Amino acid sequence: MKVEEKILSVAKETISIEAKAIANLGDLLTSDFADAVQYIYNSKGRVIITGIGKSALIATKIVATLNSTGTPAIFMHAADAIHGDLGTILPDDTVICISKSGNTPEIKVLVPLIKNFHNKLIGITGNPDSFLGLQSDFVLNAYVEKEACPNNLAPTTSTTAQLVLGDALAVCLLNLRGFSSKDFAKYHPGGALGKKLYLRVSDITSQNLKPMVLATTNVKDVIVEISEKMLGVTAVTDNNKVIGIITDGDIRRMLRNNDSFLHLTASDIMSSKPKTINNDAMAIDALDVLEENKISQLIAEENGNYAGVVHIHNLIREGII
Repeated sequence: MKVEEKILSVAKETISIEAKAIANLGDLLTSDFADAVQYIYNSKGRVIITGIGKSALIATKIVATLNSTGTPAIFMHAADAIHGDLGTILPDDTVICISKSGNTPEIKVLVPLIKNFHNKLIGITGNPDSFLGLQSDFVLNAYVEKEACPNNLAPTTSTTAQLVLGDALAVCLLNLRGFSSKDFAKYHPGGALGKKLYLRVSDITSQNLKPMVLATTNVKDVIVEISEKMLGVTAVTDNNKVIGIITDGDIRRMLRNNDSFLHLTASDIMSSKPKTINNDAMAIDALDVLEENKISQLIAEENGNYAGVVHIHNLIREGII
């Protein structure tokens, strides 16, 4: 077998092993999962998530997911917890402890301390009969038959299972809270993701120049307007109402079809009934219109009046595409 074929074979086997394990998690869910979700939802406190080793890394990701979907969460490393970080836990907090075996030395030291604080404990473990499983108020079974590692040692399938259960918790809580895209945008104001959720057409048109001509404007002045406003287009307006559009393409077609254009006006070469969008619409909706109609510019209107132009380059620059 060639090296490339062997690599692909191992990769496919790894994915297959993990996929089967994840599919099996649904059969391992019990009422404890539903009770844990409802307890967190009704809690006035935060979610403190702890673990050791690779489970600690999974805990940090679950914390990030919960925070971004409306459930306040904090990561607490299990080793640091028994050396002072237990002060992180407040009376109303819920603690989630992640451990594949549920029997590691750190977990055996930490769990009784948490129980002394009388906080509810949710255990995510591959062994419900472990120390962690037996001490937890709610047990989420993350059992996997084997790791994807050929030696069945390196945490691979087991950490993926832990991560999926954390995602399931977060999504269930999101659903209970009625967490909307507007809520999501509040927690993701930066980057392309945030812009897709909050950037509006008006945010773009307000930054662009506003090309416009009258139906009677001669073609020479139309070309100048398109050139000066640098959007490859101009709106044709009547009393600030859009009655047409002229693009670079329209200019090229006009030059191809006419030996002289001195006698032509905007009304002779414009396209009537151009595609438009409300200035208050989301920028991502403008992208949908542009792609659906295979065009590069879109006229924006506000209260029926001409508001400006959105160019596909604007969306690329903003990271929407």
